[in-house]
Amino acid sequence: MNILLFGASGHIGRAIAGELLSRGHSVTGATRTGAIAGKSHEDLTVVAGDATSADTVAELSARGYDAVASAVGPKLGFDDDHKIIVGAANALIEGLTRSGVRRVVVLGGAGSLEVSPGVKVIDDPDFPAVWKQNALAQSEALDLYRQADTLDWTFVSPAARIEPGERTGTYRVGGDQLVVDAEGHSRISIADYAVAFADVLERGDAIRSRITVAY
Repeated sequence: MNILLFGASGHIGRAIAGELLSRGHSVTGATRTGAIAGKSHEDLTVVAGDATSADTVAELSARGYDAVASAVGPKLGFDDDHKIIVGAANALIEGLTRSGVRRVVVLGGAGSLEVSPGVKVIDDPDFPAVWKQNALAQSEALDLYRQADTLDWTFVSPAARIEPGERTGTYRVGGDQLVVDAEGHSRISIADYAVAFADVLERGDAIRSRITVAY
């Protein structure tokens, strides 16, 4: 597959790019600067592209890609969460509709996952304040995708805790509910999140759905 990846410069974006490239896919990474610090794979093509601009998304995605992926996320404490996350969702929906690329898989958030009927992760009074605006923006972005009937989208939420770790190649898949292990923990490594993300892209399943992946 020939894939355009927005947000390729972040920790998760770089992991997704590496996973896709290791499977033989062609990946073009779009970043705001047109560069990736510590570029990790010689076969990754990098271009400048603002994921919050529908014009940019339309122009880039019209270059013959089979699918578009987005790992766009704000820098904690530096960027406006709503502007980046919701802006990218709006731009991707409009831009891809214009270019005719239907398949898009996006990095989502865990805050809107349910821990019990009607109760979300973000409703916990101990939910970290530093992540709240990000979680609210991700929830709004998900609502936008759910209205996007012109796209074959998949919104991939990680576990409550996603961090660097080994690639085991194993994970479990859920829907709108938080996935926890036998001890009640919800976690996944960035490497295994990238595996799950690449699997969804390759299989072409979970169309117009939010899924979550965790151990």
